[in-house]
Amino acid sequence: MPTTPVTATSTSPNGAQETIMLELVDEDGNTIGTAEKLAAHQAPGQLHRAFSVFLFDAQGRLLIQRRALGKYHSPGVWSNTCCGHPYPGEAPFAAAARRTYEELGISPTLLAEAGTVLYNHPDPASGLVEHEYNHLFVGLAQANLRPDPTEISDTAFVTPAELEERHRSAPFSAWFMSVLDAARPAMRELTGPAGGW
Repeated sequence: MPTTPVTATSTSPNGAQETIMLELVDEDGNTIGTAEKLAAHQAPGQLHRAFSVFLFDAQGRLLIQRRALGKYHSPGVWSNTCCGHPYPGEAPFAAAARRTYEELGISPTLLAEAGTVLYNHPDPASGLVEHEYNHLFVGLAQANLRPDPTEISDTAFVTPAELEERHRSAPFSAWFMSVLDAARPAMRELTGPAGGW
């Protein structure tokens, strides 16, 4: 059985360790409480609020990232531009913009809501579960990336064909196809029919 830390923590600006809390929701996305991050992801998983961001360059290529090897959940796999969890009471849009800057060093432009999707994906490698009510966002990446190496080990801008090839040959996050498929209508609207999304 894989071992995981007792709690998920972050380091505050003054160097103190802080416990990360997530917002628990019902199947309609209504807030019903909070839970510590790791506890919410332990089997069978507690339904919680999350977000996923899909950013594109001027050529309509999607920015994907490879999660850092040091991450306790789904390390070393490819996934969408950015994903995470709003703090309790934080608007998903604000959380998506904040986290994109923290992870990639850029502020997305034309960031727009792209719907929601609910899923339950166990991660066999860690034993953790992604049971999420996920808010989707699409936008543009129009600045040079400055990835945080503690979060991201690699990035790539890919066409639909390149993504399909990479998805066949490299590991991706368990939730990737769920969020990608749910975001496709908004991706097409942003990139136009020639983008192929």
